[in-house]
Amino acid sequence: MLHLFKQKKTPCLSYDRSTQKPVIRCSICTGEQVAGFKDIHTGKFTDIMLIRNEKDLQDFKEMYGVTEIGKEI
Repeated sequence: MLHLFKQKKTPCLSYDRSTQKPVIRCSICTGEQVAGFKDIHTGKFTDIMLIRNEKDLQDFKEMYGVTEIGKEI
């Protein structure tokens, strides 16, 4: 069967709280915001989803059970 459209990948709904912290990375130039997780030890950022409005941020928090989220530039 030929598929014309790619299926959306569903994000992993958990993260390692002992080694990762939730972060919103903000672009200075464009103002784009991306929510993801930053490894505490290595500093590697794993982006999960684009944040376009407050609803996207609330959806991210609900999906991963996050109450507080930091911002980085």
